[in-house]
This record gives sequence, structure tokens and C-alpha cells, in this order.
Amino acid sequence: MFRTFLALPALLIAALCVAAPATADRIKDLGGFQGIRSNQLTGYGVVVGLPGTGDDNLEYTVQSMKAVASRFGLQLPPNANQGLKNAAVVMITAELPAFAKPGQRIDITVSSMGKAKSLRGGSLIMAPLLGADGQIYAMAQGNLAVGGLGAEGKDGSQIVVNTPSTGRIPEGATVERAVATGFADAPNLTFNLQRADFTTAQNVAAAINQKLGFGVAQAVDAVSVAVRAPMGADVRATLMSTIENLDVVSAEPPAKVIVNARSGTVVINSAVRVGPAAVTHGKLTVRIDENQRISQPAPFSQGQTAMERKSGVAVDEEQRPMFLLAPGPKLADIVKAVNAIGASPADLVAILEALKEAGALKAELIVL
Repeated sequence: MFRTFLALPALLIAALCVAAPATADRIKDLGGFQGIRSNQLTGYGVVVGLPGTGDDNLEYTVQSMKAVASRFGLQLPPNANQGLKNAAVVMITAELPAFAKPGQRIDITVSSMGKAKSLRGGSLIMAPLLGADGQIYAMAQGNLAVGGLGAEGKDGSQIVVNTPSTGRIPEGATVERAVATGFADAPNLTFNLQRADFTTAQNVAAAINQKLGFGVAQAVDAVSVAVRAPMGADVRATLMSTIENLDVVSAEPPAKVIVNARSGTVVINSAVRVGPAAVTHGKLTVRIDENQRISQPAPFSQGQTAMERKSGVAVDEEQRPMFLLAPGPKLADIVKAVNAIGASPADLVAILEALKEAGALKAELIVL
């Protein structure tokens, strides 16, 4: 389970674990201004032109096709549901970027809702894309690009590669309405950190005040920094560009140990410390071997051939020395001590869990 971690040499692990000096980050890499974000769009549509891989006789597929035909004053015959294998109903999803203007194009993802086996070769009929407020923000239409494929034999055998029931249309939707961000007329600009940290928020406010003047920025909480700014889109755009490119020193993250039990990955950040503790870790292996032997009697005797079972039981206990962790060692010291006794990643996890229970591990232990 924990083979991935074993691939790293002990020397490399120790080198990576040494705490690096604090470096400055750009403010734009720590978060973003409130209101300037993308918005999710969804829609419902029909894909036509499929080579017999559509929804076939689903009732809502028929209803959707009748609705499409009615736009052009056509009426499908009552038995139309017998020949709709070349059509499929789909859900359409897209991300509307911040400041997207009418006329710009965005990518869309099209996914089958029914029994369609593949959307390869299909074309999406014009469909509206709605936002969370129910308003239409884009119109989608175009030919699908499907990365998966599927094939089926008459005996029922089939093969499927990737997901042929989902496709994309690059620049398949045209923006019809812009989303108001409100940054030009809001009372203040608010910068939100990606990770909540009071120290980092204070450092961001201090960096802005040092550049623009005392009292311009104020840390509201562990996430938000309020910035006083004059009204007007052009002035605020220039101010926001200046703020985003300022350098600031981020606070040291909280001490954490992350363990992924599925992949065997163990990550320990440089803030982890341990209290004084003595650790020993042994390994007990019980091996049982089953052997079979055939007993063959001498020729012309009265004996019969028989099978004899022979079992072997062995117990192997690996002796490992105890090592001492002095008060407050750093991560590199922990890794060196664990590597000194030849502990595997599985053993490392067991040691960390035991240290946590004993109150000697000064970190949050997270098991994914």
C-alpha cells in the first residue's frame, strides 16, 4: 500500500524536508478580489446526426424533438418515436469567465441524459445556457468533439474506450449577456485570501498601506482585506493591478501530516514538531508452509498409495532498536531518525499515529 514513498531515497527526503526560508509571494497568487469570478451556466438541448447511437424510444427525446420541430412550424407524426436513434437529449455545462462580453465565445461540455451509446459525429442544435438566476447568458450550438468510442457486436459483446457519451465543443457558445461584477461602484474593494490566516491578512494589508499610504487597507478577518478606493472603473482597475503585483510574505502554514492510505503518500510540512518521546517499532512475521508428499508402497506389496501432509510453522520477530526524539526536533530530524531504523512508509504512519495519541506530535494528522 505504501510503496510510493519507498521510491524516494532517504537523503533526498531529508533534503526536501529542511525548512526553506520565507519567500515573498505576489498578492495575486494568494487570492482574488471579491465579485471577480466565473459563473456556471447550464442548458438542455438535443444532439442530432448520430449514426444509430442515440436515445432510441425515450419519451422525453420525442418531446424534445417535437419542440425543436415546432420552432419551424413542423409537426412530427405520431409514430415518430420509432425512428429517433440518430438523436439524443443532453445537458450542456459551461463556465462564464469574469468580464465576458456579448459576442465572445466560450467552451461547452455536452453530456448525454438518456440511453445514447455515443455522441460521436453529432451536432448540437441551438440551445440557451442559463445562470443561477434563470436568465439566458449564452447560446450554444456546434459539432461535438468526442474523445471516447464504443463498439458492440451482434452477440452482445462490446468495448468502450473513455466516455463516448460526453463531448466538448470548443468555442461552442456565444455570450449574450455580461455579468455585472460591481467592482466599479462598491464602497470598498475586498481582497479575499484562498486560505484563512490572520497573519497573512495582516501582511497583505501592511504591504498595501506601505505602497499606497497608511489606512488604505485594513484586515477585516482571517480572509478579507478591505481597501478604500475612489469610484470609477478605470481608476480601480489601475489600483487593483498595482495591488496584485505587490510582494508579501505569507505566514507559515499550520503543522500538518497528510496521509493518503490508498496511494501510500505521506506528506509532512516543515512546521511539524514533536515533543520528547522514545520510539521502538518491531515486526512479527508468522509463516506457515503446507507440503504434500506421496507415499508409494513397494512393488507387489499389499500397501496402497497414500498422500501425506506436512506443515511447517515458523515465527520471525525482527528486532529494531529504540530511538529517542529530543524536545522540539524539526522535520528533517524526524525523517533521519525514522530512516535510521529502516522504517517503511506503513511503519512511519504507525509511528506518527502513536506519537499523536501520546501527545508528542505537535501537528494535525489527516488521513485521506
